[in-house]
Amino acid sequence: MNTILVTGATGFLGKQLVEQLRAQEPDARLRLLCRTESTEFDGDDKVEIILGDVLDREAFTRACQGVSQIYHLAGHVDREPKEHWSQYDIHVEGVRNLCEAMLAARVEKGVYVSTSGVNAVGAEPVERDEKAPYAQDVVYEWPYYLSKIYAEKLAKWYCRHRKLSLTIVNPTLLLGPGDERRSSIRDVELFLKGQIMVIPVGGLNLVDVRDAARGCIKAMEKGRAGETYLLGGSNMTFHEWILRASKLSGVGSPKLMMPTWLTIWGAHILRKLMPLIGKSYDFDDASIKMSALYWYCDSSKARRELGFTTRDANQTLRDTIEYLRKAAA
Repeated sequence: MNTILVTGATGFLGKQLVEQLRAQEPDARLRLLCRTESTEFDGDDKVEIILGDVLDREAFTRACQGVSQIYHLAGHVDREPKEHWSQYDIHVEGVRNLCEAMLAARVEKGVYVSTSGVNAVGAEPVERDEKAPYAQDVVYEWPYYLSKIYAEKLAKWYCRHRKLSLTIVNPTLLLGPGDERRSSIRDVELFLKGQIMVIPVGGLNLVDVRDAARGCIKAMEKGRAGETYLLGGSNMTFHEWILRASKLSGVGSPKLMMPTWLTIWGAHILRKLMPLIGKSYDFDDASIKMSALYWYCDSSKARRELGFTTRDANQTLRDTIEYLRKAAA
């Protein structure tokens, strides 16, 4: 029986991936490397839970024994600059352990999930593809993206010098139902709560988490070793995103667009004043700065080589809003 290992299986994208693998690979055995116990798959003899951490190379290597494919999704999204060492450990050292474990266990192929933020971001509204240079000069404030850049470079080194069969996928902003930790759909939640009071000046690319999961499977099937594939959907300004979210949710949209520095100054004031009336203001400075950039990308390569497809952005936004409202009810 073919055995597939998935790390990060309890995350937003990981859960969608596991669900699709169970449906599309009925004869395969899924092995999930998890840090804590899970009862979600009790009674399913085709799902095996292995307790361990991607930072423990020995445990990682043991989990790889007898595995033919690996999907490496383990990671942690954190916009706090102070978390730089934890971001480095889980992303860079986690990828190093992945590569060494794959080599030691002679795993046939792997897919590593990175992020479009390693290169598809800038101050200008330009669609960037996989040939764009790494954007460390743009994302230097955010350890999450810097650590992903270092991790991707390391993965490519293993592919080039150790002949590792690993394909890299770079999803854009993941939206859709099922993000229990609010690691990716938090800004939609803030909008519904009326906390986005100013129109950001930048732009984004969003992709449905269900489409991104399918893109990961396509990358395993058709992706070339050492290659990266941007998994993106629709490019739009934040203004357009807000207008769409407003129309779909019935929540009024902000009317004013201000310079980023003034928005940050206003956010500092709101964080001091809102508690005086028993409320809070949760839109952080990092999110404000990010929303002043353009996270546009061109996913033509993934569409051409992998057969990657995406659904309409309005459907994704609608499903995200419905999920958040049901969760809050």
